[in-house]
Amino acid sequence: MDRNVLDFNVRLRTINIRDLIFGIVLAMVITGISIVVFPQIYESDELFIIFFFLIAALLFAWALRGTKGLDRNIENLFEPEVRKEILYVFLINILFAFLFMFVVSSIDILNGLNDPNWISMWEINSYDIDPAVMILEAIGAIIFAPIVEELIFRGVLFNRLKIRTGIIPAMIISSILFAVGHNFGGMTSAFLFGMCMCILYLKTDNILIPVSVHFINNLVATIMDTTHADIFLAQFPMVILSLIMTLIGTALLFRYIVKEVKLLKKEYG
Repeated sequence: MDRNVLDFNVRLRTINIRDLIFGIVLAMVITGISIVVFPQIYESDELFIIFFFLIAALLFAWALRGTKGLDRNIENLFEPEVRKEILYVFLINILFAFLFMFVVSSIDILNGLNDPNWISMWEINSYDIDPAVMILEAIGAIIFAPIVEELIFRGVLFNRLKIRTGIIPAMIISSILFAVGHNFGGMTSAFLFGMCMCILYLKTDNILIPVSVHFINNLVATIMDTTHADIFLAQFPMVILSLIMTLIGTALLFRYIVKEVKLLKKEYG
């Protein structure tokens, strides 16, 4: 990392993988020490994740201290074309994320029509949700995860990999690493989401743009999961419209990635 660089965007690009590993290890050490002092952190998975993310975010803030240009990045978020692309990329990704669910639900409904004794695999279980746990999960997923994950996977890994491997391999490798951190069923959507975030970051050199898409994505996903809106949309007859929308979203997602990758290859060779 070059501390002589005063531009926020350029300083971020100078953070190398060695700095990143050191920061992750330091965040783990600080979290471990904090657990000894405050055992409550260890007793709650949600609180543990939030605390670790918080330490990681503070270390990034320390690494980027003294730089200028963050205000320009924030102003850039509100430009009409940028807002449109943020919402568009979010929409096609969230639609693809639910594709598998709606396909399986359609098959499930068809089986139910053919067999009256068929028991649907989609059921809304009514159970008490601890408001404190729900709030902590929301804070971790909606606020800290988008910031820390984008700084790690796009701000550092993608930036450093593209120097050594080239842009397209760097997009693929960093997106695979990003996907590995998600559950098995969501790896494909996480990989494609990571590809889109690399595209946005490379096009704009503004890490706040992928952070914004990530924030909106996690916000909507959390709301749908908490309210069971996803299961409602997977029920007949809503599943018909849901499936059509996800298929359209999937086609647009692949079209977006292919189109943008071609443009990037043309621009950067």
